[in-house]
Amino acid sequence: MAEPAGANDPVRVRVPAKINLRLSVGAPRADGFHPLDTVYQAISLYDEITIRPADRLRLTLDGVGADTLPTDGGNLAVRAATLLADRLGVPPNVAIHLHKRIPLAGGLAGGSADAAAVLVGCDALWGGGHDPAALAVLAADLGSDVPFLVIGGTARGTGRGELVEPVPAAGPWHWVVAAADGGLSTPRVYGQLDLLRAAGAAPPAALASERDAAASYGDAVGSARDGIAAEATGHTPSPVPDRLLAALRSDDPADLAAALANDLQPASIALRPALRRTLDAGLAAGALAAMVSGSGPSCLCLAADAADAARIAAELTERGVCSAAHVAVGPVAGATVLA
Repeated sequence: MAEPAGANDPVRVRVPAKINLRLSVGAPRADGFHPLDTVYQAISLYDEITIRPADRLRLTLDGVGADTLPTDGGNLAVRAATLLADRLGVPPNVAIHLHKRIPLAGGLAGGSADAAAVLVGCDALWGGGHDPAALAVLAADLGSDVPFLVIGGTARGTGRGELVEPVPAAGPWHWVVAAADGGLSTPRVYGQLDLLRAAGAAPPAALASERDAAASYGDAVGSARDGIAAEATGHTPSPVPDRLLAALRSDDPADLAAALANDLQPASIALRPALRRTLDAGLAAGALAAMVSGSGPSCLCLAADAADAARIAAELTERGVCSAAHVAVGPVAGATVLA
Protein backbone atom coordinates (compact mmCIF):
# COMPACT_ATOMS: atom_id res chain seq x y z
CA MET A 1 0.00 0.00 0.00
CA ALA A 2 1.06 3.59 -0.62
CA GLU A 3 1.67 6.22 2.05
CA PRO A 4 -1.74 7.27 3.43
CA ALA A 5 -2.84 10.86 3.87
CA GLY A 6 -2.17 12.51 7.24
CA ALA A 7 -3.94 10.85 10.13
CA ASN A 8 -6.55 13.57 10.57
CA ASP A 9 -6.27 15.40 7.26
CA PRO A 10 -9.42 15.46 5.11
CA VAL A 11 -9.22 14.49 1.45
CA ARG A 12 -11.14 16.65 -1.03
CA VAL A 13 -12.11 15.26 -4.41
CA ARG A 14 -13.70 16.98 -7.37
CA VAL A 15 -15.59 14.82 -9.85
CA PRO A 16 -17.26 15.77 -13.15
CA ALA A 17 -20.55 14.93 -14.76
CA LYS A 18 -20.52 12.72 -17.83
CA ILE A 19 -22.30 13.10 -21.13
CA ASN A 20 -22.71 10.61 -23.96
CA LEU A 21 -21.67 11.94 -27.35
CA ARG A 22 -23.12 8.84 -28.94
CA LEU A 23 -25.21 6.20 -27.20
CA SER A 24 -26.07 3.06 -29.15
CA VAL A 25 -28.29 0.58 -27.32
CA GLY A 26 -28.81 -3.09 -28.08
CA ALA A 27 -31.65 -5.38 -27.05
CA PRO A 28 -31.73 -6.64 -23.43
CA ARG A 29 -29.25 -9.35 -22.47
CA ALA A 30 -30.10 -12.38 -20.39
CA ASP A 31 -29.13 -10.47 -17.24
CA GLY A 32 -31.58 -7.66 -18.07
CA PHE A 33 -28.89 -5.13 -19.01
CA HIS A 34 -28.78 -3.59 -22.48
CA PRO A 35 -25.45 -3.83 -24.29
CA LEU A 36 -24.05 -0.42 -25.20
CA ASP A 37 -21.53 1.12 -27.54
CA THR A 38 -21.04 4.68 -26.39
CA VAL A 39 -18.58 7.56 -26.30
CA TYR A 40 -18.42 9.34 -22.97
CA GLN A 41 -17.05 12.79 -22.24
CA ALA A 42 -16.41 14.28 -18.81
CA ILE A 43 -17.50 17.92 -18.53
CA SER A 44 -16.81 20.74 -16.09
CA LEU A 45 -19.98 20.42 -14.02
CA TYR A 46 -18.70 19.13 -10.69
CA ASP A 47 -19.67 17.58 -7.39
CA GLU A 48 -17.16 18.00 -4.56
CA ILE A 49 -16.58 15.37 -1.90
CA THR A 50 -14.73 15.70 1.42
CA ILE A 51 -13.62 12.54 3.24
CA ARG A 52 -12.09 12.46 6.71
CA PRO A 53 -11.32 9.75 9.28
CA ALA A 54 -14.19 8.98 11.68
CA ASP A 55 -15.30 6.44 14.25
CA ARG A 56 -17.81 4.95 11.79
CA LEU A 57 -18.96 5.28 8.20
CA ARG A 58 -21.39 8.13 7.74
CA LEU A 59 -22.57 10.35 4.88
CA THR A 60 -23.89 13.92 4.84
CA LEU A 61 -24.97 15.96 1.84
CA ASP A 62 -25.84 19.46 0.75
CA GLY A 63 -26.55 21.18 -2.55
CA VAL A 64 -28.79 20.18 -5.45
CA GLY A 65 -31.45 17.68 -4.35
CA ALA A 66 -29.50 16.68 -1.24
CA ASP A 67 -32.64 16.28 0.86
CA THR A 68 -33.96 13.58 -1.50
CA LEU A 69 -30.93 11.28 -1.40
CA PRO A 70 -30.31 8.35 0.95
CA THR A 71 -27.42 8.47 3.40
CA ASP A 72 -27.17 4.72 3.98
CA GLY A 73 -26.18 1.79 1.77
CA GLY A 74 -28.72 2.93 -0.79
CA ASN A 75 -26.25 5.63 -1.79
CA LEU A 76 -23.47 4.57 -4.16
CA ALA A 77 -21.00 6.71 -2.25
CA VAL A 78 -21.47 4.58 0.88
CA ARG A 79 -21.21 1.38 -1.15
CA ALA A 80 -17.99 2.64 -2.76
CA ALA A 81 -16.35 3.22 0.62
CA THR A 82 -17.41 -0.22 1.84
CA LEU A 83 -16.21 -1.92 -1.34
CA LEU A 84 -12.75 -0.38 -1.22
CA ALA A 85 -12.39 -0.98 2.53
CA ASP A 86 -13.18 -4.66 1.98
CA ARG A 87 -10.60 -4.81 -0.81
CA LEU A 88 -7.91 -3.19 1.37
CA GLY A 89 -8.85 -5.03 4.55
CA VAL A 90 -9.47 -1.86 6.56
CA PRO A 91 -12.57 -0.67 8.45
CA PRO A 92 -14.65 1.81 6.41
CA ASN A 93 -14.52 4.42 9.16
CA VAL A 94 -14.84 7.70 7.28
CA ALA A 95 -17.14 10.69 7.29
CA ILE A 96 -18.11 11.59 3.72
CA HIS A 97 -19.64 14.92 2.81
CA LEU A 98 -21.05 15.44 -0.69
CA HIS A 99 -21.64 18.90 -2.10
CA LYS A 100 -24.00 18.29 -5.01
CA ARG A 101 -24.02 20.43 -8.15
CA ILE A 102 -24.73 17.77 -10.78
CA PRO A 103 -28.51 17.54 -11.40
CA LEU A 104 -30.10 14.40 -9.96
CA ALA A 105 -31.46 11.62 -12.19
CA GLY A 106 -30.65 13.84 -15.14
CA GLY A 107 -28.69 11.55 -17.46
CA LEU A 108 -25.41 13.02 -16.17
CA ALA A 109 -24.34 10.16 -13.85
CA GLY A 110 -24.23 12.25 -10.67
CA GLY A 111 -24.55 9.24 -8.36
CA SER A 112 -21.89 7.34 -10.28
CA ALA A 113 -19.65 10.41 -10.12
CA ASP A 114 -19.91 10.47 -6.33
CA ALA A 115 -19.03 6.77 -6.14
CA ALA A 116 -15.97 7.37 -8.32
CA ALA A 117 -14.92 10.28 -6.10
CA VAL A 118 -15.22 8.20 -2.94
CA LEU A 119 -13.11 5.41 -4.46
CA VAL A 120 -10.38 7.88 -5.41
CA GLY A 121 -10.58 9.80 -2.12
CA CYS A 122 -10.66 6.78 0.17
CA ASP A 123 -7.80 5.19 -1.74
CA ALA A 124 -5.75 8.32 -1.07
CA LEU A 125 -6.82 8.48 2.59
CA TRP A 126 -6.07 4.81 3.24
CA GLY A 127 -2.90 4.63 1.13
CA GLY A 128 -4.35 2.04 -1.23
CA GLY A 129 -1.96 2.98 -4.02
CA HIS A 130 -4.33 2.06 -6.85
CA ASP A 131 -3.87 3.81 -10.17
CA PRO A 132 -6.99 4.99 -12.06
CA ALA A 133 -7.06 1.89 -14.27
CA ALA A 134 -7.10 -0.42 -11.24
CA LEU A 135 -9.79 1.63 -9.51
CA ALA A 136 -11.86 1.58 -12.72
CA VAL A 137 -11.88 -2.22 -12.66
CA LEU A 138 -13.13 -2.16 -9.06
CA ALA A 139 -15.64 0.56 -9.95
CA ALA A 140 -17.43 -1.74 -12.39
CA ASP A 141 -18.92 -3.53 -9.37
CA LEU A 142 -20.75 -0.32 -8.45
CA GLY A 143 -22.33 0.69 -11.75
CA SER A 144 -21.89 1.02 -15.49
CA ASP A 145 -20.81 4.69 -15.48
CA VAL A 146 -18.52 4.60 -12.45
CA PRO A 147 -15.38 3.30 -14.24
CA PHE A 148 -15.46 6.15 -16.75
CA LEU A 149 -15.81 8.78 -14.04
CA VAL A 150 -12.69 7.46 -12.34
CA ILE A 151 -10.77 8.00 -15.59
CA GLY A 152 -12.55 10.97 -17.21
CA GLY A 153 -11.53 12.60 -20.47
CA THR A 154 -13.20 11.10 -23.52
CA ALA A 155 -13.61 7.34 -23.80
CA ARG A 156 -15.49 4.58 -25.54
CA GLY A 157 -17.66 2.36 -23.36
CA THR A 158 -18.84 -1.14 -24.29
CA GLY A 159 -20.45 -4.06 -22.49
CA ARG A 160 -23.04 -2.32 -20.35
CA GLY A 161 -20.79 0.75 -20.49
CA GLU A 162 -18.31 -0.41 -17.86
CA LEU A 163 -15.57 -1.49 -20.31
CA VAL A 164 -13.79 1.81 -20.93
CA GLU A 165 -11.10 2.67 -23.46
CA PRO A 166 -9.82 6.27 -23.75
CA VAL A 167 -10.06 7.84 -27.20
CA PRO A 168 -8.14 10.86 -28.52
CA ALA A 169 -10.09 14.10 -28.45
CA ALA A 170 -9.27 17.71 -29.18
CA GLY A 171 -11.19 20.48 -27.52
CA PRO A 172 -12.27 22.17 -25.49
CA TRP A 173 -15.83 21.53 -26.65
CA HIS A 174 -18.41 23.99 -25.37
CA TRP A 175 -21.66 22.62 -23.95
CA VAL A 176 -24.85 23.92 -22.41
CA VAL A 177 -26.56 21.51 -20.02
CA ALA A 178 -30.27 22.29 -19.72
CA ALA A 179 -31.52 20.72 -16.49
CA ALA A 180 -35.17 19.73 -16.06
CA ASP A 181 -37.45 19.72 -13.04
CA GLY A 182 -37.60 16.19 -11.67
CA GLY A 183 -35.67 13.19 -12.93
CA LEU A 184 -36.29 10.22 -15.18
CA SER A 185 -35.77 6.65 -14.03
CA THR A 186 -33.04 5.08 -16.16
CA PRO A 187 -34.63 1.58 -16.11
CA ARG A 188 -37.94 3.12 -17.14
CA VAL A 189 -36.34 4.86 -20.11
CA TYR A 190 -34.67 1.66 -21.29
CA GLY A 191 -37.97 -0.19 -20.90
CA GLN A 192 -39.73 2.50 -22.93
CA LEU A 193 -37.14 2.10 -25.70
CA ASP A 194 -37.86 -1.65 -25.80
CA LEU A 195 -41.59 -0.92 -26.10
CA LEU A 196 -41.07 1.64 -28.86
CA ARG A 197 -38.87 -0.76 -30.80
CA ALA A 198 -41.35 -3.59 -30.42
CA ALA A 199 -44.06 -1.28 -31.80
CA GLY A 200 -41.84 -0.12 -34.67
CA ALA A 201 -41.83 3.43 -33.28
CA ALA A 202 -38.05 3.63 -32.75
CA PRO A 203 -35.18 2.35 -34.90
CA PRO A 204 -34.10 -1.18 -33.97
CA ALA A 205 -30.67 -2.04 -32.70
CA ALA A 206 -28.16 -3.13 -35.32
CA LEU A 207 -28.29 -6.79 -36.28
CA ALA A 208 -25.55 -8.91 -34.83
CA SER A 209 -23.75 -11.45 -36.98
CA GLU A 210 -25.99 -14.38 -37.82
CA ARG A 211 -24.19 -16.67 -35.38
CA ASP A 212 -24.15 -14.15 -32.55
CA ALA A 213 -27.77 -13.28 -33.18
CA ALA A 214 -28.78 -16.92 -32.93
CA ALA A 215 -26.82 -17.32 -29.70
CA SER A 216 -28.26 -14.21 -28.11
CA TYR A 217 -31.81 -14.88 -29.27
CA GLY A 218 -32.54 -17.55 -26.70
CA ASP A 219 -30.98 -15.53 -23.88
CA ALA A 220 -32.93 -12.43 -24.75
CA VAL A 221 -36.24 -14.24 -25.10
CA GLY A 222 -35.67 -15.76 -21.68
CA SER A 223 -35.33 -12.31 -20.17
CA ALA A 224 -38.08 -10.59 -22.15
CA ARG A 225 -40.64 -8.88 -19.93
CA ASP A 226 -43.85 -6.93 -20.18
CA GLY A 227 -44.78 -8.18 -23.61
CA ILE A 228 -41.63 -7.03 -25.41
CA ALA A 229 -41.76 -8.73 -28.81
CA ALA A 230 -39.32 -11.56 -29.44
CA GLU A 231 -38.33 -9.96 -32.74
CA ALA A 232 -36.64 -7.16 -30.76
CA THR A 233 -33.97 -9.63 -29.62
CA GLY A 234 -30.82 -10.88 -31.30
CA HIS A 235 -29.47 -7.36 -31.84
CA THR A 236 -26.35 -5.56 -30.72
CA PRO A 237 -25.70 -1.84 -30.48
CA SER A 238 -24.53 -0.03 -33.60
CA PRO A 239 -20.75 0.44 -33.40
CA VAL A 240 -19.38 3.91 -32.82
CA PRO A 241 -18.80 5.33 -36.32
CA ASP A 242 -15.40 6.43 -37.54
CA ARG A 243 -16.78 9.87 -38.35
CA LEU A 244 -17.39 10.55 -34.65
CA LEU A 245 -13.86 9.53 -33.71
CA ALA A 246 -12.49 11.66 -36.57
CA ALA A 247 -14.63 14.62 -35.49
CA LEU A 248 -13.27 14.40 -31.96
CA ARG A 249 -9.75 14.69 -33.33
CA SER A 250 -10.62 17.49 -35.77
CA ASP A 251 -11.35 20.31 -33.32
CA ASP A 252 -14.30 21.31 -35.55
CA PRO A 253 -17.56 21.57 -33.55
CA ALA A 254 -19.66 21.39 -36.73
CA ASP A 255 -18.17 17.97 -37.51
CA LEU A 256 -18.85 16.80 -33.97
CA ALA A 257 -22.42 18.12 -34.10
CA ALA A 258 -23.15 16.01 -37.18
CA ALA A 259 -21.98 12.84 -35.43
CA LEU A 260 -23.90 13.13 -32.13
CA ALA A 261 -26.66 10.55 -31.56
CA ASN A 262 -28.63 8.98 -28.71
CA ASP A 263 -30.77 5.86 -29.13
CA LEU A 264 -32.55 6.64 -25.84
CA GLN A 265 -33.80 10.05 -26.96
CA PRO A 266 -37.13 8.84 -28.45
CA ALA A 267 -37.90 7.00 -25.21
CA SER A 268 -37.02 9.97 -23.02
CA ILE A 269 -39.19 12.29 -25.11
CA ALA A 270 -42.06 9.79 -25.06
CA LEU A 271 -41.95 9.86 -21.26
CA ARG A 272 -41.31 13.62 -21.02
CA PRO A 273 -42.72 15.33 -24.17
CA ALA A 274 -41.67 18.78 -22.90
CA LEU A 275 -38.07 17.86 -23.69
CA ARG A 276 -38.83 18.48 -27.35
CA ARG A 277 -39.44 22.15 -26.52
CA THR A 278 -36.05 22.36 -24.82
CA LEU A 279 -34.26 20.80 -27.79
CA ASP A 280 -36.07 23.03 -30.28
CA ALA A 281 -35.28 26.10 -28.20
CA GLY A 282 -31.60 25.18 -28.11
CA LEU A 283 -31.45 24.88 -31.89
CA ALA A 284 -33.39 28.12 -32.31
CA ALA A 285 -30.86 29.82 -30.04
CA GLY A 286 -28.03 28.78 -32.33
CA ALA A 287 -26.80 25.47 -30.94
CA LEU A 288 -24.97 23.35 -33.52
CA ALA A 289 -26.76 20.30 -32.13
CA ALA A 290 -29.17 19.52 -29.31
CA MET A 291 -30.00 16.13 -27.82
CA VAL A 292 -31.10 14.44 -24.63
CA SER A 293 -28.21 13.56 -22.32
CA GLY A 294 -28.12 9.81 -21.72
CA SER A 295 -31.47 8.70 -20.33
CA GLY A 296 -32.45 12.32 -19.65
CA PRO A 297 -34.15 14.50 -18.80
CA SER A 298 -31.20 16.90 -19.02
CA CYS A 299 -30.58 18.15 -22.55
CA LEU A 300 -27.27 19.05 -24.19
CA CYS A 301 -26.53 21.84 -26.63
CA LEU A 302 -23.21 21.96 -28.46
CA ALA A 303 -22.01 25.51 -29.05
CA ALA A 304 -19.41 26.85 -31.46
CA ASP A 305 -17.47 28.63 -28.72
CA ALA A 306 -17.66 29.94 -25.16
CA ALA A 307 -19.52 33.11 -26.11
CA ASP A 308 -22.18 31.16 -27.99
CA ALA A 309 -22.56 28.77 -25.06
CA ALA A 310 -23.19 31.65 -22.66
CA ARG A 311 -25.72 33.20 -25.02
CA ILE A 312 -27.57 29.90 -25.59
CA ALA A 313 -27.75 29.27 -21.84
CA ALA A 314 -29.20 32.74 -21.28
CA GLU A 315 -31.83 32.24 -24.00
CA LEU A 316 -32.90 28.85 -22.65
CA THR A 317 -33.28 30.35 -19.19
CA GLU A 318 -35.23 33.32 -20.54
CA ARG A 319 -37.61 31.06 -22.49
CA GLY A 320 -38.33 28.99 -19.39
CA VAL A 321 -37.70 25.65 -21.09
CA CYS A 322 -35.40 24.33 -18.36
CA SER A 323 -34.97 24.64 -14.62
CA ALA A 324 -31.34 25.75 -15.01
CA ALA A 325 -28.82 26.09 -17.83
CA HIS A 326 -25.18 25.28 -17.04
CA VAL A 327 -22.25 26.20 -19.28
CA ALA A 328 -19.51 23.56 -19.31
CA VAL A 329 -16.50 22.42 -21.30
CA GLY A 330 -15.08 19.01 -22.03
CA PRO A 331 -13.11 16.91 -21.87
CA VAL A 332 -11.89 17.25 -18.28
CA ALA A 333 -10.17 14.86 -15.90
CA GLY A 334 -12.09 12.28 -13.90
CA ALA A 335 -12.29 12.19 -10.10
CA THR A 336 -9.30 14.18 -8.83
CA VAL A 337 -7.87 14.76 -5.37
CA LEU A 338 -7.54 18.49 -4.74
CA ALA A 339 -4.41 19.87 -3.13
